[in-house]
Amino acid sequence: MPVQAAQWTEFLSCPICYNEFDACSHKPISLGCSHTVCKTCLHKLHRKACPFDQTAISTDIDVLPVNCALLQLVGAPVSGIVSVGSVEDTRHYEVCRICVEELALYLRPISGGKGVVTLSQSTLSRPMQRKLVTLVNCQLVEEEGRMRAVRACRSLGERTVTELILQHQNPQQLSANLWAAVRARGCQFLGPAMQEDALKLVLLALEDGSALSRKVLVLFVVQKLEARFPQASKTSIGHVVQLLYRASCFKVTKRDEDSSLMQLKEEFRTYEALRREHDAQIIHIAMEAGLRISPEQWSSLLYGDLMHKSHMQSIIDKLQSPESFAKSVQELTIILQRTGDPANLNSLRAPLERLAGIDHNPDAASPSWTELESVLLAVKVVVHGLVEFIQNFCKKSNESPQAQPNCKYKTSMCRDLRQQGGCPRGASCTFAHTQEELEKAWTCDCQGYKFVAFLQKSDNRSISIAK
Repeated sequence: MPVQAAQWTEFLSCPICYNEFDACSHKPISLGCSHTVCKTCLHKLHRKACPFDQTAISTDIDVLPVNCALLQLVGAPVSGIVSVGSVEDTRHYEVCRICVEELALYLRPISGGKGVVTLSQSTLSRPMQRKLVTLVNCQLVEEEGRMRAVRACRSLGERTVTELILQHQNPQQLSANLWAAVRARGCQFLGPAMQEDALKLVLLALEDGSALSRKVLVLFVVQKLEARFPQASKTSIGHVVQLLYRASCFKVTKRDEDSSLMQLKEEFRTYEALRREHDAQIIHIAMEAGLRISPEQWSSLLYGDLMHKSHMQSIIDKLQSPESFAKSVQELTIILQRTGDPANLNSLRAPLERLAGIDHNPDAASPSWTELESVLLAVKVVVHGLVEFIQNFCKKSNESPQAQPNCKYKTSMCRDLRQQGGCPRGASCTFAHTQEELEKAWTCDCQGYKFVAFLQKSDNRSISIAK
């Protein structure tokens, strides 16, 4: 029976015995499937297969080389020469191994005791760290391990481009550009609290399979919303319905000389499914507009908190296409031309294009040693370039931002405060407690990314209030 894999942050200890890797009895051995287990535990296996995914171990355990990249992170001595066939292949392997070891050093600032990484500040973002851990755990002497390593390098390169684009964007103007793009498509976002209620009311009206005209649906939602959100209008709610229509959430039945009927598709008759498709449509619009927004920013923009980062990241990953990487490289090139490129990031274009050209298909042919070497050399240059840029040219790297989990867009007055004279949620309440809070611009700092959401009630261009 498969064993549950450990968290990715526990990559410095054996996921079976939980002992930290060392150069003696707990040497880290990476398998072709990219799971790493200490040598002692591997010898104790009842069958020659990975204990996590049951992938067969085709190479003798005593022949598989120790993961030197992990050993150096725990301060253990690294030694030994590995032969992988011909002298030429062995030379390529050594170059590849050294590249991985040098890349692994970027994980050292976050290495903690007992095989677990700490939450201390690191130059690389968490997504970059996670992708780097994936590469470090690849077994290069195995064909499957080399294929996984190439895909991990491509993923690292793609994430690097995204982060470089994010670093060059004006975060305060980012939200304004996003909502402008949403409005340009006849849609609207009314703020986290009001949008959530509007979606739930759409669901309430249609979850039983009812078919309503757009006009009737909009009137129903507006009438229900008016008590809590007096600013709700047929126009603004109509734009929310249009957003769901663009997301193909409705089955539309046309009628002669009468309004079409809209029926919620069966797969979207739960709030979670409807909300996910709603969020995906907004992210898709942002991508169409050439905007790159981090999961932290998305979580704060759409939910008013930082608790939905994983949800937003999963949507972003799903919307990525094989061509996204190459398009992002082109976008970065245009940005660098506009900014003058003081950090000489244009020098990364060739290695980035090399990584973008990798076939990400799991069924792709196994890379030769020469190809693997060129890919690893390219990703080393790219990651090093990102680190250099963050350390020397990015002002955010010199700050110590504190995430604000209770940072909210307060778009309407708190009902508990209005009806009962007090609110049990206090400062963490999503809703405003004073008129000043309604009119104030709230500035959210999400791990170094700052953006301002202007909530003036009289401005129909506000991201959260639509007259």
